[in-house]
Amino acid sequence: MVVEWLQTPYFGIVISIVFYELGLIIQRKTRFSFFHPLLISVAMIIGILLFFDIDIEYYNRGGNIIESALGPATVALAVPLYNKLELLKSNLIPILGGVTAGCITAITSGWYLARLFGLSEVIGLSIIPKSVTTPIAMEISEHIGGIYSLTVAIVVMTGILGAVIGPAVLKIFNIEDEIARGLAMGTASHAIGTAKALELGETEGAMSSLAIGLAGLITVLLVPAFVLLI
Repeated sequence: MVVEWLQTPYFGIVISIVFYELGLIIQRKTRFSFFHPLLISVAMIIGILLFFDIDIEYYNRGGNIIESALGPATVALAVPLYNKLELLKSNLIPILGGVTAGCITAITSGWYLARLFGLSEVIGLSIIPKSVTTPIAMEISEHIGGIYSLTVAIVVMTGILGAVIGPAVLKIFNIEDEIARGLAMGTASHAIGTAKALELGETEGAMSSLAIGLAGLITVLLVPAFVLLI
């Protein structure tokens, strides 16, 4: 009976939801920012699979269904952006310039840090799209010869790190402008950072949502040229 249940998509879906909820409870109880529910749920799922020697393919039957919802979930982030459409129109040039600068920084820093620490070229290529949303990052990684599964892990960790330390960085550098705060969160840490930006304010959430789409588009355009240069 248990084996039959493991072979259904329900296994991956159920443990993903249960452990994410546990992660939320732990974060609320501890109020420790590094206990991000996504990070906790990933660690718990990996632990369960290893402890009970469960093949990852069993989990993926449900996990892939959750993954397919990433695209629509990202598109849904356009709702707060629509509410701030006039703000976008009046600040179009600074927004484009800021997101482009962020994309260039994300692409180059990922590659050169990988090389600095002696990592292989394929790992460096896998790191390059770390700051864009997962569906786009996976396509970029495959196209340039990276390992898309490694890219997914790096994208998730980048998002969690941005959500955890992003607000503190904004505070340290005394960045008070709502547009700048939102763009920084979305450009650096995609959807996970945007979820945090929504907690900071509606304008921050809207600008962060915008940054996800712009960063994805700009990164897709810049990465092939960067790979040719290196």
